[in-house]
Amino acid sequence: MSVAEPRRIVLFRHAKADWPQVSDHERPLADRGRKDAAVAGRKLADSGISLDLALCSTAARTRETWKLAVQELPQRPKTVYEERVYEASPGELIAVLNELPDDARNVIVIGHNPGIQGLADILPGRSEGDARERMGRRGFPAAAFAVLSFDGSWKSLEPGATTLIDCWAPTE
Repeated sequence: MSVAEPRRIVLFRHAKADWPQVSDHERPLADRGRKDAAVAGRKLADSGISLDLALCSTAARTRETWKLAVQELPQRPKTVYEERVYEASPGELIAVLNELPDDARNVIVIGHNPGIQGLADILPGRSEGDARERMGRRGFPAAAFAVLSFDGSWKSLEPGATTLIDCWAPTE
């Protein structure tokens, strides 16, 4: 694959979590979160993006979100449970993405706010259609995702280097 081919990054916030008496890392999804995770998976499938790699936080709610969403995809990408995605800042997430091998073309990151939303805010230098306006109106609620595109190697990924192609959030 040539590094000139566009790459896709899907930034996916975990679905709505419950608040039982467990550590933050072990919080499970709420009933609504389980429903929204599956719907988000169907919306990802509808996007037509063939994902090569999933980087998922090790937190229970992100693992559960991904387990439900990936069942809706036509192909299951390789999944890596990455501790550095849990509670990561946008800069820390960029550092993780900068380490990806160039043969990974389309990657999804399943993580947490404020890092995922912050990354969705700073990576795009451009947007298609009304995607940025829609993301600005809705914010980045639980189970939302943004689809970004860029040219170049993963090492070249930095703020402003991508185009926001689309975003989706469940309805309240």
